[in-house]
Amino acid sequence: MSRIRSAALDRRTFLTATGAVGAATGLGFALGLGTDRPAAAVTVAPGPAPAAPAPVQAPAVPRAPYTKGTTLGSVATPRGTSGYRRLADGPAWDRVVRADLAAAHGGRDRRRTALASFVQFTDLHLVDVQSPLRYEYLRAETASAWRPQEALSVAGVVSLIERVNALPGGPATGAPLSFVMTTGDNTDNNSKLELDWFLTAMSGGRITPNSGDPRRYEGVQDSGLTLYWQPDSALHDADKKLGFPRLHGFLDAAIRTVHSPGLRLPWYSTVGNHDSLPGGCYAPGDPYWTEIATGGRKLETLPAAEAAKVWKAVKNGLDPKGEDFKRLLKAHARQARPVTPDERRAPFTRAEYLRAHLDPARTGPGPHGHGYTAANLAEDRLYYTFPVSDHVLGVSLDTTDPGGHYTGSIGDGQLRWLKQVLKDEAKGAGRHVLVFSHHTSKTMNNTRPDPARPHEKRHGGAELVELLAAHPGVVGWINGHSHKNDITPHGSFWEVSTASHIDFPQLARVIELVDNHDGTLSLFTTLVESAAPHRTDFTDLSQTGLAALYRELSFNAPEARTDLAGTARDRNVELLVKR
Repeated sequence: MSRIRSAALDRRTFLTATGAVGAATGLGFALGLGTDRPAAAVTVAPGPAPAAPAPVQAPAVPRAPYTKGTTLGSVATPRGTSGYRRLADGPAWDRVVRADLAAAHGGRDRRRTALASFVQFTDLHLVDVQSPLRYEYLRAETASAWRPQEALSVAGVVSLIERVNALPGGPATGAPLSFVMTTGDNTDNNSKLELDWFLTAMSGGRITPNSGDPRRYEGVQDSGLTLYWQPDSALHDADKKLGFPRLHGFLDAAIRTVHSPGLRLPWYSTVGNHDSLPGGCYAPGDPYWTEIATGGRKLETLPAAEAAKVWKAVKNGLDPKGEDFKRLLKAHARQARPVTPDERRAPFTRAEYLRAHLDPARTGPGPHGHGYTAANLAEDRLYYTFPVSDHVLGVSLDTTDPGGHYTGSIGDGQLRWLKQVLKDEAKGAGRHVLVFSHHTSKTMNNTRPDPARPHEKRHGGAELVELLAAHPGVVGWINGHSHKNDITPHGSFWEVSTASHIDFPQLARVIELVDNHDGTLSLFTTLVESAAPHRTDFTDLSQTGLAALYRELSFNAPEARTDLAGTARDRNVELLVKR
């Protein structure tokens, strides 16, 4: 598969010489590509509202397609075939054209007009690894219960922000980037402290990724238990047997203050199950979760048979209120490790989540509330619309189920609202529509009633697909949750699911929508890694060094899935759709 070569843009159609970019004032840039450079061949896959944010200064660069700093240029790639494998620069991922929903007509690269250009973050999972509410002892049952890289999540996310700040525009078109959308699971434990870290990282400031004792780390990585990687210890733990290094000073470095420049772009927020539910799966509002999270006892080990029982209940949604989990914690209270209590670890409520986003100190580059408004707070509503550009409407959904469990759905009220939004748009401005959510269509199968609205029906992914497909203005549904790159055609629109930034390959996605002026639109997606170098240095425990190590540890995490990058058809693509 040949990589698309960079081609010159007709700059006369772009912004004025000032370079000011309005995040929601409309793109509409003609992208007539120069004919002096013939385009390389590409592989074609067969197939049949809040107020607009203030303008943001874009980097002074030529408005042209590019590959540097994206996975079109290079991708972190392992060396060796066994044991702990080091990462280095590796071959790029090519651009694939997918014509499943519309034909790819020749010459469209000379006719295009950019309608939208933005970045998707998803599943950042900024995690307080010392929280007593965590269930690391389920590691033997599921790799997501504890990961050796988790203590470095803040450094990793800040490095991703640095990458986006350095991008000169959309890689496919060169059009200025307008905003960043996070599609949920920004926090890991539904913790007030993690929410503070997330908002500070996005808006800019200093973050000390530590809780409990301000002088030292208190968690599973200094427990002396062989179940977990003990980086500062000579203990021959399970991970060191697989080649993980001993890194003296790792834990001190992991809780050191990190400096975030904050995004230079406006950003919006969509809620995920780890942002709404304690532990990402238990029904909220139970004071017992606050008692455990803020208290002074942390359970770090559990007999294998009991761990298997707990995981089965979580996985199958058999204990959405956590009653069995509570009994387990109480039964093993004496085995729990004493730790320093910390009130900041308390789970946050929906209202607290909204107030935190609406805090003027968290506005950063805008918009105020990051999609949420005072009306959202008054109505206890976490879904909204926003202007992507003059020609594109964004719709952010709340697919978490307050009844518990990590899969999702939406209630009757939200479904009626969405139907009305789409109906009004079809009758009115007729803009193209991009839908954002945390859950994918495949993971919206939890129709457990909302305790606050017990008589309200819940609706799953298949029903939502049917609704979106019935409205020709809908171009794409963009989501996360599965931690895997997966792009699915749904008759008249594309569902774009993006990998997480906690599990390897740790990616974000740049998305560009263009009008080809031939009866089709193209949705370009380009994956980007953080700004940290692919190669690590075990002696470099600086903020940048930790971000690089964050990626390498995630690749080597035992039992981690190896299919999360998806296929070439799920990564850097051009997705054709009828206009």
